[in-house]
Amino acid sequence: MAKAITDRATLRASDHPDAARVLTPDALRFLVRLHDEFDERRRHLLSARVDRQERILGGEMPDFLDSTRAVRADDWRVADTPADLRKRVVEITGPVDRKMMINALNSGADVFMADFEDALSPTWSNVVAGQVNCRDAVRRTIEFENPEGKRYELDAEVATLLVRPRGWHLPEKNLVVDGEPVSASLFDFGLYFFHNARELLDRGSGPYFYLPKLESHLEARLWNDVFLFAQDELGLPRGSIRATVLIENILAAFEMDEIVYELREHSAGLNAGRWDYIFSVIKTFRHRADFVLPDRGQVTMTVPFMRAYTKLLVRTCHRRGAHAMGGMAAFIPSKDEEINRQAFQKVREDKVRESRDGFDGTWIAHPGLEAVAREVFDEVLEGQPHQKHRLPEEVAVTAAHLLGVPDTPGQVTSAGVRQNISVALRYLSAWLDGWGAAAIDNLMEDVATAEISRSQLWQWRHTNTPLADGGTMTAELYERIRDEELSALGGDPEAAYTGRLDDARALLDSLVLSDEFTGFLTLPGYENLD
Repeated sequence: MAKAITDRATLRASDHPDAARVLTPDALRFLVRLHDEFDERRRHLLSARVDRQERILGGEMPDFLDSTRAVRADDWRVADTPADLRKRVVEITGPVDRKMMINALNSGADVFMADFEDALSPTWSNVVAGQVNCRDAVRRTIEFENPEGKRYELDAEVATLLVRPRGWHLPEKNLVVDGEPVSASLFDFGLYFFHNARELLDRGSGPYFYLPKLESHLEARLWNDVFLFAQDELGLPRGSIRATVLIENILAAFEMDEIVYELREHSAGLNAGRWDYIFSVIKTFRHRADFVLPDRGQVTMTVPFMRAYTKLLVRTCHRRGAHAMGGMAAFIPSKDEEINRQAFQKVREDKVRESRDGFDGTWIAHPGLEAVAREVFDEVLEGQPHQKHRLPEEVAVTAAHLLGVPDTPGQVTSAGVRQNISVALRYLSAWLDGWGAAAIDNLMEDVATAEISRSQLWQWRHTNTPLADGGTMTAELYERIRDEELSALGGDPEAAYTGRLDDARALLDSLVLSDEFTGFLTLPGYENLD
């Protein structure tokens, strides 16, 4: 039922049992002020994204900006790191589900990133419950009892809490101002900040965030202005907020220095968001057959264009006194010990590479990976909380290195097509059913990995990519394999995430078979969520 907040703002969502705890009149008025102050700039920057993509489709290639050369050349550093963010050796991420949050905070990790973005299906129930859960976690009152009577509560020592709001491109359709939905970024940030910033500061911590999907330093500047405004509105000291930016878009890789500079008063560093980065490469250069990537499993962190991006990220951060955070280990431990042995070895190799490249910490998706990630980094850190003092050898990463996608080894195979279809169908079914993080084939899949799957299918079809084992990727091949996978999943009573397979098929078809590429699957998908 729609509920008027002011003569301009309306809450369209149905009632939620916990809504009154976070959707207070003062909090909602604060969200409206954020909307009034920043939404026009946000929309302008989203239009700039479209214009930039059109120029690339027309043949322009990204490069470092001439206009910001001085920023890259000058000596400047970010603000000092707060005490509870100095050690970030292991960061665990996950959705804002109540039980998962308790387990993550108790996992032994240094940081828990509570995710309103890629690991959350943004149903209204999930969004509201997530804000309530974060509020309770900050005050250390969060607890949970499952149907069998098992109780979950916080340990004496817990991870430092960071929150990732949704990206600039996403709306929150349930709060409307002047007939337009507000930004989901401002909604997620604003509610969490309004309710928890002062409480966190009183407890010796602070309002800490991860910022997703940025494509330019101007988008970072917008976030910085939001931070300044929010702190002033609540009477909190400027610089109270700290934010780590995920470099998960290839265009942002050309502006890393500038992004850190814009946020320097609030910067906590950069993170190598590997899965979305791969997706962005496919999306940005979707029209180019020479930029076609091989099967998803063959695009590792050791391929040339990924190595260039991560080396530049570490040097950029350490030169500015900021943390450089490594990428996700998405493995979910299995009951099969041989699967675990092989997977843990791969996780170890990945973390060895990150730690020796100079990263200050890394991400995991499951508490079972905490020990191996910490052991690897502890060997390099030798008792230090980070290695920001270590400036890697001069890294001459050029635009050609960042754009070295054609140098990626590997093949496109029919098995790769099948894996993308199977994962996408199961994940989209889970997401539409309200689950943003889904354990599929011993990996924690989220929106980013689903984006890789569906964008590869679109690009392979659009460019008539030949398959290494014979044939060509066509719409007909996609439809045949899709139907085979649907039949197999529908006939397996133990298959997980099959409750909305028909809707998942319709959404995946629209993403893969359309002549036009859809920028983010969450935009059309969101229309199917309550």
